[in-house]
Amino acid sequence: MLAIFKKSLVNPPQELNSPASLQSSKKPKLPEETLNDFLSSHPSNAFSIGFGDKALLAYAPPERPYPNRRLFCGLDDIYSIFLGSLNNLCTLNKQYGLSKNDNEAIFVIEAYRTLRDRGPYPAHQVLMDLEGSFGFVLYDTKTGTVFAALASSLHHVKLYSRECPSLMGADGGVKLFWGIGADGSVVISDNVEIIKASCAKSFAPFPTGCMYHSERGLMSFEHPMNKMKAMPRIDSEGVMCGANFKVDAYSRISSMPRVGSEANWSTWGQQA
Repeated sequence: MLAIFKKSLVNPPQELNSPASLQSSKKPKLPEETLNDFLSSHPSNAFSIGFGDKALLAYAPPERPYPNRRLFCGLDDIYSIFLGSLNNLCTLNKQYGLSKNDNEAIFVIEAYRTLRDRGPYPAHQVLMDLEGSFGFVLYDTKTGTVFAALASSLHHVKLYSRECPSLMGADGGVKLFWGIGADGSVVISDNVEIIKASCAKSFAPFPTGCMYHSERGLMSFEHPMNKMKAMPRIDSEGVMCGANFKVDAYSRISSMPRVGSEANWSTWGQQA
């Protein structure tokens, strides 16, 4: 999967952008070049959707349908790409009023829409209720909102990770990567080679146990009261290559405001 969001939509952590990209022998690419690379790597079954000059999403189904799950869904101008699976999907579908046959990509859209429109729970609590190994990227075209999340080992399913190594990281979970393209766009993919080619030295693994929201930035949904800190990444050539983002155990957010139906969902995780 591939998602590219122009810098007018998102404001990623500045540490993700490495100055070494400008001196690298391999220069970062423009979104159109990255998209062409992705489609060329899946010549028979990939497709893409562009949203003007704001964003683009590209998807290719996995080579093995199960358990190597990669799902795409578009509903009411909200689009999601989901990787992995949820053990408690049936329970979640019932809780959110969905059909028992609805898949994880549909559930993510409905959960987001519930938070956006009614806000009965903090977003981090909703994500903590998800059981399984998962990652997703969601784009709301009406509001211009980008929302992405990746589970950590607390949510992993050991059996699933053994059966599905191609989508799994070293710790047994679904993997995502993100980086900065030539025009400042944010590029997200589960294919690290696509990210490397697109972003040169300005990329990193998407941090596990974390979510990114285009209004509120990057935060940990497992430790929502702690701030995030950037740890410089050094590649095999000894060059600084983006940054890893970790929970800062010694720096806390002073408050976690309650988000009610009358409030804008983007206020979750607000730092004082």
